[in-house]
Amino acid sequence: MTATTPERPVATRPVAPSPRKRPTLTGRPGLGMLFVTPLAVIVIVLFLIPLGVLIFMSFQNWPLLGGPTPDGIANYQAIPDNTLFTGAIAFTLIYTVLATIVIFGVSFVLVAVSNSRRKGAKFYRTAFFLPYVVGTASAALIWFAAVNDQNGIANTVLQALGFGKGPWGFLDTPGQALFTTLTLVVWKFIGFQVIVLLVGLQAVPGELYEAARMDGASTMQRLRYITLPYLRPTLALLLILSITGSLLAFDQFQVLTHGGPDNSTITLVMAIYNTAFAKFDLGKAAALSIVLLIALVVLNGIQLMFLRAKEEK
Repeated sequence: MTATTPERPVATRPVAPSPRKRPTLTGRPGLGMLFVTPLAVIVIVLFLIPLGVLIFMSFQNWPLLGGPTPDGIANYQAIPDNTLFTGAIAFTLIYTVLATIVIFGVSFVLVAVSNSRRKGAKFYRTAFFLPYVVGTASAALIWFAAVNDQNGIANTVLQALGFGKGPWGFLDTPGQALFTTLTLVVWKFIGFQVIVLLVGLQAVPGELYEAARMDGASTMQRLRYITLPYLRPTLALLLILSITGSLLAFDQFQVLTHGGPDNSTITLVMAIYNTAFAKFDLGKAAALSIVLLIALVVLNGIQLMFLRAKEEK
C-alpha cells in the first residue's frame, strides 16, 4: 500500500467588497426637478406673473375705477412732467445717503460696546436688537406718540430739562421732519446692523490679532489690514440692504409725516402710491414702478461689480 499525503487547502485571498455606490442626482433629473419645483412655483406666482401684469399695466391707460385701454409709451413720456415723482427722487436720494451714513456710523460704535467681554455685553446686544422686532408702521406710531405737539413725551421731557417753553415742533418743518424720521430709522434698524457686524467680527481669526500685536501693529493698522478685509463681504451685504431699503422707504414717512410738510418728505414709493390711489391712475403708477425697479437692479448690479472687482485685486 502506498501512503497518500493529504492535499493542503489552497489559500485564497479574501475578496474585498466592492465599494458601495452613493446615489447621485445626476442620473435622476426627475428627482432634482422635484426639489426645485416648489421654489419655481413661488417665484412664478409671486414674482414673474405680477411683473408681467405690471409691465402690461404700464402701457395702458388704466383708471382705478375703470377698464384698461392701450396707451403705448405715454405713461413713460409723462414721467418728466410728474413733479411729485421728480421731487421724490431728490428727497429719497438725500434720505438714502443720510440714513446709510448715520446707521453705519452709529452701528460701528455700538459694535465696539457690545463686542467687549465685559459683563452686560449680552444685555446690550439684546437691547440693541429689540427695536428691530417691532414692525416699521408700529414703530412709526410709537414715535409719533412721543413727538407730537399735543401730548408727546419728548416735548414734556425737553421742557422739564429747560430746553424751551413750548412744543418743539418735531414735524413742523422739512428739516425737523427728516431729522425725526432719521432718529426713528436709526432706533429701528440699528440692531440688525449691529448683530450682522458682530457675526462678521467673530469670524475673524483671533490669531491674526495676536500676531499683529506681537509685531507692534497699532489699533488703526489692525483695523485697516485685518478687520476691514475680513468684514468686506459683510459690509457689502449691509450696504446693499441699507441702500435698497432706504430707496424703498414708505411706512415710516406715511405714518409719521404723511409726506408733509408741503410734500417735502414724499419718497419714491409714496409718489407711486399717491399716483395709484390718490390720483386713481394705475397705468402711470405701474410705469413709475418699472422705472424704480430698473434703477434698483442697475444700482445693485453696479455695487456688486465694484465689490467683486475689489476682491479680485
